[in-house]
Amino acid sequence: MAHSVTDHQSPLPVSEATVLALPPSGQALDLSSRWTAVDSLLCGAFAGAVAKTVIAPLDRTKIIFQVSSNRFSAKEAFRFICCSYMKGGLLSLWRGNSATMIRVMPYAAIQFTSHDQYKRLLGGYYGYQGQALPPFTRFLAGSLAGTTAVMFTYPLDMVRARMAVTAREMYSNIMHVFMRISQEEGIRTLYRGFTPTIMGVIPYAGITFYTFETLKKIHAEKTKRPQPHPHERLAFGACAGLIGQSASYPLDVVRRRMQTAGVTGSAYATVLGTMRAIVTQEGVIRGLYKGLSMNWLKGPIAVGISLSTFDITNDLLLKMHQIGFSAH
Repeated sequence: MAHSVTDHQSPLPVSEATVLALPPSGQALDLSSRWTAVDSLLCGAFAGAVAKTVIAPLDRTKIIFQVSSNRFSAKEAFRFICCSYMKGGLLSLWRGNSATMIRVMPYAAIQFTSHDQYKRLLGGYYGYQGQALPPFTRFLAGSLAGTTAVMFTYPLDMVRARMAVTAREMYSNIMHVFMRISQEEGIRTLYRGFTPTIMGVIPYAGITFYTFETLKKIHAEKTKRPQPHPHERLAFGACAGLIGQSASYPLDVVRRRMQTAGVTGSAYATVLGTMRAIVTQEGVIRGLYKGLSMNWLKGPIAVGISLSTFDITNDLLLKMHQIGFSAH
């Protein structure tokens, strides 16, 4: 996702003035490596924040239905959104979004940055340095990036889920959630649902990044343009999100049930036990795939915005950096 400076330069003829404007090769290499990491962190955090804020009301609605035994339908989802607005006002639709921002900004920053690093490491290991990676390696880089991000930010995801399904009277802010969970349920509760999250993020992140990178590669081969236009990036990201989230959705339901067990009164302790209980009580389709149609609406939007925003802002920062070179 994040590219080196050379990835974004179009094959223009190099004039004498351009050569004079470039820094010494050692300085260029050092600046490139430093800015790749910084750009990835900043652009990843920004992309994640924009995407999650846009779809926050739909995301909260999906979580509410995931953790309850109520049957999901578009009509019921719309009714819930309307009731939330009538009772708590417009901002109630974004309840828990502050926790989402605190989680998603480091999560997205770590995911995009580590994805870039894993692509470089795997490319060097398998002999594809500076070239397009083969399919399995693209999938592996995405899976490793998603796993790395989850490992560093999981407690924030637990806090965000708790805030999304409870009233303000129970948890007033993020620190209040941490304190109450730690005191009443124990520190280990902050990692309840970690196993299905890891099991789900491996196919989700792997398929999402693989699909997005593959579509960009095919596009470049067909159009002879090194980079797609913003609307094309958005479409590629939407397709990637649709496929990735559909593949891992049942584990997302299991994760949410385990995360919110402390406030819903349910006894979900293990992945298999939770899955068995959901299937027994609600069935496979209505239980494990509850809210999937909502995910088909919000998921492609979120992933499309996130991936395309990351690419666009990263390109912009790299171009600004190149202009900085020319000014010296």
